[in-house]
Amino acid sequence: MEKYVICLSNEGYAASLEVRKLYELIPDPKAAAMHCIRIVDEDGEDYLYPENLFMPMEGSETVSRALHKQAA
Repeated sequence: MEKYVICLSNEGYAASLEVRKLYELIPDPKAAAMHCIRIVDEDGEDYLYPENLFMPMEGSETVSRALHKQAA
């Protein structure tokens, strides 16, 4: 199941992140150890961002599949 986060702030990253937008989370244990998360941003590339800019988005498997389908 895909996981998503919602952007709460784009402070310092206004060109790359949109507030209140959902982003696909890519698991990255090394990033987590640095209090960062890896997401696919506005450029369609995956980058690290501070985890405090985001909140995990909880959703059902059906919602997750629909979001993934729309992103493809």
